[in-house]
Amino acid sequence: MKKVAIIGATGSIGTQALDVIRQHPEEFEVVGLTAQSRVEELRQSIGEFRPKKAAIYSKTHRDMLQGDIHDISISYGDEGLLEVAVDSGADIVVMAVIGSAGILPTIEALKAGKDVVIANKETLVAAGELVTEIARTHGSQLIPVDSEHSAIFQALSGQSLEDVERLIITASGGAFRHNTREEMAALTAADALKHPNWEMGAKITIDSATLMNKGFEVMEAHWLFNVPYERIDVLVHEESLIHSVVEYHDGSMMAQLGAPDMRVAIQYALHHPRRLKSDFKRLDWREVATMHFAAPDMERFPCLAYAYEAGKAGGTLPAALNGANEVANARFREGKIGFLDIEKTIAHVMEKHTNITSPTLEDILSADLEAVRTAEVFIQQGL
Repeated sequence: MKKVAIIGATGSIGTQALDVIRQHPEEFEVVGLTAQSRVEELRQSIGEFRPKKAAIYSKTHRDMLQGDIHDISISYGDEGLLEVAVDSGADIVVMAVIGSAGILPTIEALKAGKDVVIANKETLVAAGELVTEIARTHGSQLIPVDSEHSAIFQALSGQSLEDVERLIITASGGAFRHNTREEMAALTAADALKHPNWEMGAKITIDSATLMNKGFEVMEAHWLFNVPYERIDVLVHEESLIHSVVEYHDGSMMAQLGAPDMRVAIQYALHHPRRLKSDFKRLDWREVATMHFAAPDMERFPCLAYAYEAGKAGGTLPAALNGANEVANARFREGKIGFLDIEKTIAHVMEKHTNITSPTLEDILSADLEAVRTAEVFIQQGL
């Protein structure tokens, strides 16, 4: 039986991970749970799964939970996340928090010899070189859970990376895939949050609409599979049935297909290389009339180009990209800036950033914070 801790248990990935575990109680034991602020959801999950440790971000929320729950240790803040990631007795840590908050728990879990099922994009975007080196040094495994990286992970099973010609990451195109620039300028967060294919958290859904999410996935793929950026392509595939493709030197292509359901990737990540049975929706070929493919339009969606630029530059520029995007994404969701102002803010921060080419963890975290400050000032000053 595998012991699992979930960092970000009340978010989209966290709740779906719990659903997978709920369906296979003989395979998994939940030993740690954390949440940002959803007290009642965390309380219910603690009651159902009875972990050894739990954490929530604020002390006030911790006190609310601890007042009702006396037999489980509940901590709070960044230290609480670290405690659950490292000291809950987990074999596997599901890193499902959003943003740079996932960097330190991921690093500490890897240093403690845990395998990390990683759904936190920002960790590999901002600190990919550092994190992957820590995983190698400590004999820990980074297991992808994004559908695209899970597809590559599965298509590479039993194969050699030396035989790989390129990776092809598919993209739905997001909510605005058919809109002109003029139309996008007038669209709101409510419009962007209507993702055509996937059920995801709000931040990732907006990133999908800008194609920054796909840019992040290119950067993740670079670090997860050690493939140069020049050999990682993005292909818009509206139906989201092919989740990614690996092309080999001999011209063969291996694609992983399935209905759009994150639980399939989560379940595989938790139990690979064996596959567990499930009642998840199957892809019915009789219902697949056509599949469409197109190259991404980086003029309409420049955030994808920014991600390639930052990834190839390396150093602290990816952290600056991430910090700027977090701010711009949040302010768009709050209605404080327009959709096209997201890319404008990111471009401004990248231009102002002084890149450190061989950064320490402190350099990376500092670059992220400085990018946040620069983006906030830029927005406050009216862009």
